[in-house]
Order: sequence, then C-alpha cells, then structure tokens
Amino acid sequence: MTDQPAKAIPGASRPSPSDLRGLRPRDDLAWLHVGVNLLLLGGGLALAAGEPHPALYAAGQFLLALGFTQAFVLLHEAGHRTLFRQRRLNDAIGMLAGFLALIPYASWRPIHARHHRYTGWQDLDATTESLTPRTLSGLERTLIDTAWRLGLPLFSSLYRIQNYWRIGRIRPYLGTAVRPARLKLFAALQLLAYAALMAWHGVADSLLLIGPGLLLALAFQDVLLLSQHTHMPTHLSHGRAVRPFPPLEQGPFTRSLRLPAWLSWLLLHFDAHELHHLYPAVPGYLLRRIAYSPPNELHWLVWLRQAKAMSGSHFLFGGPRLEDQP
Repeated sequence: MTDQPAKAIPGASRPSPSDLRGLRPRDDLAWLHVGVNLLLLGGGLALAAGEPHPALYAAGQFLLALGFTQAFVLLHEAGHRTLFRQRRLNDAIGMLAGFLALIPYASWRPIHARHHRYTGWQDLDATTESLTPRTLSGLERTLIDTAWRLGLPLFSSLYRIQNYWRIGRIRPYLGTAVRPARLKLFAALQLLAYAALMAWHGVADSLLLIGPGLLLALAFQDVLLLSQHTHMPTHLSHGRAVRPFPPLEQGPFTRSLRLPAWLSWLLLHFDAHELHHLYPAVPGYLLRRIAYSPPNELHWLVWLRQAKAMSGSHFLFGGPRLEDQP
C-alpha cells in the first residue's frame, strides 16, 4: 500500500479544509490505480477466455468483478477531477472508466455534482429523489424485497439507467449550463460502441466472457452505494427554495463503511464516504491520511447484517426523516 492511514485521535477536532491543502492529486498514485485496474481486467479476461477450467474461469470472473468495481470508483474520482492533476487527463480516464462502469461520463459529472450540492435534501438530488417516501404497489414491494433478499443488483442497475441514461428524467436537475442534446449524443455513442463490441464478439460469447463478473460487480455496488446515504436522516424541500448544506455540514446525512484494508485501498477509499463528503477536494486515495474518525462509520459486516435484517422496501423507503426545512 502506498498511502499509510493517519492515526485518528479520539475526541480530536475535525480539521478544516485549509489544514488539508497538502492532500492534492498525485499523478503517480493515479497511474498506479489505473494500472492496477488494467491488470485486473486484463488478467480476468485472460483467465475467463483461456482453457475452460472451472477454477480458472471463476478466478477470472472474480478479477473482472474487482476491475469493474474499481472502474466505477475511477469514474467517480475522475469526475471530481481529483484523480490526476490535469483536467484533460481526468476527463480522458473518466470516459474510459465510465465505459467500463456502464455510465456515460458526460451525464455522470453534472448529476454527481448536484448530488454533492444537495446532499441532505432527498428530493433535490437526482440520485435519491426516487427514494422519497411514497406508497409502493404490491408488485414494486415484492420486486424490491425479493431482489434485496437474494442479493440481485436491482438498485445499481436502476441507479445507472435512471440517473445517467434517461436524459429526459434528469433534465430538470442539470441546470442551464448543461445541454441535454450533448448528453444524448454521448450516451448514443457509448451504446453504439457496446453494440459494436457485442456484434464483433457475439452476444452469447460476450455474456459468457464477462457476464458473471459484471453481475457480481453490480451486486457488490448495490451494497456499497446503498450504504452511503440510504436509511440516513434526510430533509425534503417539497419544492421550496432551500439552502444547500456546505460540505462540512453533510456528515449527518452520510455513512461510511470500514472495508478490509486491501479492498479499501483498491477502491481509493470509496468506503470513507463521510470524509469524501466533508472534504470533496481531497483525492480518494489520500482520504485515510486525514486524522479524523467520522461518527457514522461502521464495519462493513455489521452494517450488512443490520441492513439485511430489514426488508428491502423498508430499508429503501422507511428511513428516518428530519423536519422538512431546518
């Protein structure tokens, strides 16, 4: 591991952003993570496409699952432009990572920026608006509860479709500076690229090559994404003009997990989500250098047991609510 976690002192005060000015993007660490991602994906493809030995195929799918998940995190980091020092390099790697993560980079950036601006306001954040309290139909409840119980990646799949591919749905969240036609163009080009690859390699062969690894990656991302804000206190604006919570006030709406150290490093400490929201300008691969222990961090297994003890519909739609407006 190239970054050593700082020792958090119990009761220590939270650092200010000015205290962390030295934690800025480093190209050497960025290239290290990009290189590891290419090794994971290349190694996974080599094992999955080689001799059809079950153990080697399974190992290949596991490496692909890690690679696809890390690609999602690289997309996230590049979208903040905190992966590399250079803006163009962030955007280039972001587009490649978005292709691997099944998310158009052009859509990701404005929607994720709005997520950070309106964290704590559930109905103003495109990524959480669909989970605002409402009466579920019997079919919706059955699908959600079944997928949550069986570990089927319903949420991470809908998360992609609803928030980054359905341009008409996210248009109200984009602002006047973003052109929906541009997002549609990039989404269409990405879909064409997927179609070309499937036509070249064959649909059945493509699914056999990467299908299990991709499914496993999406299932893991279900857990990772839902751990961050779901079933946390939140506000509803009900259409009123409200004050966005600045980064240092977003901790109460955010949860962190404590993954195994090797996995946290591989995922650029994406599990340290409170630190990320408090200090979004700090690169993910440096987050654990911040000598502060957020109050909402749980061991991943503790959180998973607690979350899985609830039905999916209650976990997603039955979280604690704060007053409508502070």
